[in-house]
Amino acid sequence: MMPTTSSRRAAVASTPTAPAAPAAKRDRTHYLYIAVIIAVALGIGVGFAAPDFAKELKPIGTGFVALIKMMISPIIFCTIVLGVGSVRKAAKVGKVGGLALGYFICMSFVALAIGLVVGNIIHPGSGMHLTEAVKGVGHTQAEAAAEGPVDFLLGIIPTTFVSAFTEGQVLQTLLIALLVGFALQAMGRAGRPVLRGVEHIQKLVFRILGMIMWAAPVGAFGAMAAVIGETGMDALKALGTIMLGFYITCALFVVIVLGTLTKLVAGINVFQLLKYLGREFLLIVSTSSSESALPRLIAKMEHLGVSRPVVGITVPTGYSFNLDGTMIYLTMASLFIADTMDQPMSIGQQIGLLLFMMVASKGAAGVSGSGIAVLASGLQSHKPALVDGVGLIIGIDRFMSEARAVTNFAGNAVATLLIGTWTGEVDKERVTRVLAGELPFDERTLLDDAGEDADASAELPEQGGDKELAKA
Repeated sequence: MMPTTSSRRAAVASTPTAPAAPAAKRDRTHYLYIAVIIAVALGIGVGFAAPDFAKELKPIGTGFVALIKMMISPIIFCTIVLGVGSVRKAAKVGKVGGLALGYFICMSFVALAIGLVVGNIIHPGSGMHLTEAVKGVGHTQAEAAAEGPVDFLLGIIPTTFVSAFTEGQVLQTLLIALLVGFALQAMGRAGRPVLRGVEHIQKLVFRILGMIMWAAPVGAFGAMAAVIGETGMDALKALGTIMLGFYITCALFVVIVLGTLTKLVAGINVFQLLKYLGREFLLIVSTSSSESALPRLIAKMEHLGVSRPVVGITVPTGYSFNLDGTMIYLTMASLFIADTMDQPMSIGQQIGLLLFMMVASKGAAGVSGSGIAVLASGLQSHKPALVDGVGLIIGIDRFMSEARAVTNFAGNAVATLLIGTWTGEVDKERVTRVLAGELPFDERTLLDDAGEDADASAELPEQGGDKELAKA
């Protein structure tokens, strides 16, 4: 079976007529993302020219992000069920999940350390003073985020089997999908018809997502106009130091830390990977939420050559546990508030506070505004006197949210590639060809086999880059 599948892909890639269709699709989506850039620029202009009107456009951006989030649960469910259900040995899934969690914890510590070093060097809050107008904001945010570790763990268990989909909880969907995948795995050949049915559902869901993406320019315009209208230029000037420091720190983390790991482990230049994900970064910047690009990250990493189980487990888990940008943000924001309120913390206090925040941030999942709630709850627990200062950065939190989301997204993309490399679940030849542009991503269907007969993919364990897993 496997040689047949490989030869079919090679034949499709080598025939002179095959590249014509993807090129046409790529051209169409190329115009779509040019429209997104234009929409972002128009949104910024409207935000500055008519701020009151721009604020009224916020529901447009919110509605677009809601459409994307609507698709996240079914996409995660289908991806994990197909991945886990097609693996012969359950231990393989446990190995991937354990390795991923270990990596996520290590990178969280690295991000915290970088934020601590930079924050203690630049002292971003020096020279600013707290006003009475912002004192009550932090307490409100702290109350909204008050959740202990026991509540968090219990929250992973959905109320009913289907509530994981209706409530849009990523970790709940992950749990249900793993249970279904393992059950189908135990059923053996009897579970094959169900797997084929889930595969067809996945194709349908990704096709719907491709249709939704054509609303991206409208959503980007509304979101950006509302942000500029609410924030204005004054807040940006007053708080430019911490913004600049945070953006530089995130860039250094991606280029130096993630870039070094990508080169040493996978032998890939991180800039090639970032270029491959360029449209996803544009979508994140225009919506300030990495969740808006989660479905596309799953599809693109599978297309890149990482096996379906690795992608299905690493990406959704990483969105809750691998929040590198959020770690850097919590560090620098805490030091900024302490300096602003003339209550600097000792190194011991900083480490204790940030370790608590690292645990509290798990489950924040890249949603815009979640970082500020975790920050407020952490300060409330460890140094309540600093909660008043949270209101200082509310005005620029949306702009810092963009850097957080981009960094989190880059971290999860790199993590997926690294985990796949460590477990031997990456087609390195395919990775090279995809990054070189020889195998373009199908923007219309978000799947590689859209043009093939569905019946030709009956042997699920041998497709989607899972050949080595099938051997297991």
